[in-house]
Amino acid sequence: MGNQLIICKRRKLRSKKRPMGFVHHQTSPSQIGIRTVDVDNTCNFSTTSNLCISIFTWNMNGQVSFEDLAEMVGSNRDFDLLAVGLQEAPGNKIATMLSAALNESHTLIGKVTMQSLQLYLFGPKNAKSFIQELHVDKESFGGCGGIIGRKKGAVAIRINYKGIRLLFISCHLSVYLSFAAHGRNVQERNYECRHVSRSLFSKIWNPYSRPAHMTIWLGDLNYRLEGINAHPARNLIDQDLHHKLHGNDQLLQQAGEGQIFNGFCEGTLTFKPTYKYNKGSSDYDTSYKVRVPAWTDRILFKIEEDTDNVEATLHSYESMDEIYGSDHKPVKAHICLRLQT
Repeated sequence: MGNQLIICKRRKLRSKKRPMGFVHHQTSPSQIGIRTVDVDNTCNFSTTSNLCISIFTWNMNGQVSFEDLAEMVGSNRDFDLLAVGLQEAPGNKIATMLSAALNESHTLIGKVTMQSLQLYLFGPKNAKSFIQELHVDKESFGGCGGIIGRKKGAVAIRINYKGIRLLFISCHLSVYLSFAAHGRNVQERNYECRHVSRSLFSKIWNPYSRPAHMTIWLGDLNYRLEGINAHPARNLIDQDLHHKLHGNDQLLQQAGEGQIFNGFCEGTLTFKPTYKYNKGSSDYDTSYKVRVPAWTDRILFKIEEDTDNVEATLHSYESMDEIYGSDHKPVKAHICLRLQT
C-alpha cells in the first residue's frame, strides 16, 4: 500500500447514550460494517500526534519464552502506550518478562487477567501524572467456566490518559467447531461479541460518565474462512494472492451484515492468515485435520459516537511471521491520535 494518510473518524450520529455500546446489533440502513483502511507508514511520534499507541495480540498456545516476547515488542519505543493482549498465556510471570523486554523504557500501569486470558498496559516512567482514571473488568463464557479447556471471554482496561479516554478489550471467542454446524459457529461468536459489549463495566457504569473517545478491540476472535477448503486457500497464500480470500473472511462478512463491529476500522489484511501453523515453523497445519488457514487474530478500533474532535491514523498492521513459539502468529498495530482544536 502507498504511504497515504488514512484517518478513521467517527461520523456524527444522533443516539442516546448506552452503557458501553461499542458493539451492537444494528440492521438500519446507516450500518457500515467494518471500514477497511490502508496504512500510513510514517509515524511522526510526539510531533504531530497527541498520543501514539502500540498494540499486540497473540494466542500463545500455552507456550512462552522471553526471547519470543522480546522479539514481539521489539526495540522501537516510539509510542506512549503499549497494550499487549494474550490468549492461552501460561502462568503469571508474563508481566515481569514484558517489563524486562521493554528495557525499563516503559512501566506497567494496568493489567487484568482471567486465567490464560491477559491484558497488560504499559506507559512511560512518568505515566502516572497523566492518568486521570483507570478501571478494569472481565467477562467469561463457555467451557464450563474454564474448567474444561482454557477459559474464553474478554478482559478490558478503561483509561483516561492525557485527557483521552480509551477502552482496550482483549478477547478469546469460542471455537465450537466440534459441537455445532458451521453456520451456528458464526452465530455463537456473534452472540459472544454482543454479550461482551453489554456486560463489560455494566456493574460500575455511571450514566453521567463520558464515553470513550476510542475503543480498541483485539484478540483471537476465532472467525474463519467461509466457502473454501484448505488446499485451494493454501495455494492462493503460496502465490501471495491471499487478498483474494478477503471475501471468505467471516468477520468481514458478519460485520457487513450489521451483526457485529459496526463502525469499527481495521487495517487492510495484507499479511497471511495467522492460524493454524505447526509450532516451531511457518508451515501451515500438517496434522490429519489439515485446518483451513484463517485470520483469527485481529485488531479493530473505533472512534466512539458523539466524538468529533479525535482523529486516529493507523501506521502499521501486520503479523510477525518470525515468531514460531505458537500455532498462531502475533499481530501488531500502531495507532496515533490527534486532537482537533
